[in-house]
Formats: sequence, structure tokens, C-alpha cells
Amino acid sequence: MAAGWTRTTGTVVGAAGLVAVPIVLTAIPIVPIAWLLDVGVGLAFLAAAIVGVLLSAAFGPTLVHRRIRRLPNADLDERPAAFIEYRVDELADEVGVDAPEITVVRSDAANVAVTEGYRGSQIVASTRLLSLPAADRDAALRHALVRLRRREALFTTALLPALLVVETVALLATLLVGRRSDRSPADRRVNRIHGYEPDRERIPTPVYAVAGILLWVVLFPAWIPAAVGDRLFVAGQRRAADAEVAGVGETERDGLANAVAFAGEAAGAADWPPLLDRLSLVSMADDETGRVRGASRQEARVRLARLRSKVRVHPP
Repeated sequence: MAAGWTRTTGTVVGAAGLVAVPIVLTAIPIVPIAWLLDVGVGLAFLAAAIVGVLLSAAFGPTLVHRRIRRLPNADLDERPAAFIEYRVDELADEVGVDAPEITVVRSDAANVAVTEGYRGSQIVASTRLLSLPAADRDAALRHALVRLRRREALFTTALLPALLVVETVALLATLLVGRRSDRSPADRRVNRIHGYEPDRERIPTPVYAVAGILLWVVLFPAWIPAAVGDRLFVAGQRRAADAEVAGVGETERDGLANAVAFAGEAAGAADWPPLLDRLSLVSMADDETGRVRGASRQEARVRLARLRSKVRVHPP
């Protein structure tokens, strides 16, 4: 009972953290303006809550839909395309959800994502994932369909714009703080010896660092709930879907473990859009920072350990 209560509490706290992200981002400009105009901070927070959530929910499905449309289509022949659609229909019937639209993209990343909104539900699968053995492929597709049935895909899709803003600004702030001059003192000495000294940098390196720190200070109130939501809700819902797939049988359990392991280790992460990471089977690593986007590297290791252990995995 205690473990169940803890899992439920974690899911609720994580969901609240994700909802708080667009509210905080909207409040950052609105609250100071309201304070200066003596409108009332409480009213400003209320306006930020309504406007932030509504804007995020309105733009989330559109943003994802447009990004998917720009992905390179796999252009499958008629028979393979019909087989994939047939298999998704069969799995959707077993999971107990309406079959979503299926989009197959040409990508070296072995991944699959599911999205849902007012534009409908959709599964995006890479050609590399679909080339896995049948049991592994079906387990990964089943995982996506379970997340669709649990309505997690709908919730996450609606909040993606705010999470993307936090992730982008955090990356920019980190790069500014860590920015270094392209020319070392040794390079400058060699240039002077040869009679060539390029113009000095117009913006000193410390200025970039200060700008990055200021960005982090402004972003921090939104980054905290985003991080909490990623760890408790997104990662938690992935584990919940793992448990449900594993509960179907040993074949599905082993297939999902193989798919998660291969997706995390295979090359081609750069081919997978960061926008889809929170909706995907596995989060990809960012080329710029080397860090996993939206979650931690430990998440995949924990999932694999649970799937490959002899202990029965219970869904949260």
C-alpha cells in the first residue's frame, strides 16, 4: 500500500510540475509588469496560469505535427506499409485503444514516439526500429500504444512548447557560461611573430559568462518544475508502460528490454528530433552537450534492470 501511494504521489507531483512550467514562464514577464502598474500580483498569477496553460495546449499538437511533417518519410512500398499498419491495428486492439495514424520515417535512430492532441493520435516509428526482430519491434510499438491509452501522450503533448522553451534557454545559458576564446595565448604569440594579429574579440569572454548566469537566474523558477516533471511524470510513465508490456508475457518483456537496450546504444541520435524525446521509447543524447535530453542516462539503465530482473514488474 505504501509503495502504491508513493508511486501515485510521484505521478501527481510530476504532473503538477509539468503544468507549472508554462505558468511560470508566462508569469516571468506578466508579474513584474503587474507589480509596476499596481494591478495586483495575485491577479497576474491567475492570468499567467490561464494564459500559459491554454497557449501551451493550443500550440503543442500543432508544433509536434509540423515537426513530424518535416521528417524524412521512409517511402515504404505498398506491402511493407500495409503490413505495419495491420500490425499496429492488431496491437491497438489488444491494448484496447483506437489505432492511431502511423508515420514511418527514415532515421538511423532506433526509436518510436506517440503523440496525441486535437489533431488526433499518431505513432512515429523509425525504419531502424521497424527492422528489429518481430518480438522487439512489436513490444516497442505496444509500449507506445499503452502510453496512448493511459492518456500520457495527450498530457505531455499539450505541455511540450513550454518544456522546449526551458530546454532551449537552459542549453543557451550553459553554452554562454562555458564559452571560451577560440584563440589561446600561444596562438596569439604565433600570430604576432608572423606579423598578423586579428581584431580583438569585441565581446570579452566574461561578458558571455555573466549573460549565461543571468539567463539561468531568470530560468531557474521554470527549470525546477520541468526537471521534477521529467523525473517523476515522464520517466515514471515510461516505467509504468514497461510494466504493462512486461505483464503480457515473457516474449513481450524480453522484446521490450531488447528494444530499449538497442535504442539507447545504437548510433543515430542526431536523426531523432529533440521535440519528440519525451514522447519516445528512449530519450536520445544531445550532440552539443552529450547529455540525455529531458531525462537522465540512469533512467534507461533502471528500466533495463527492472525488465531483465526475475522479479515481477508491477505497474504503478
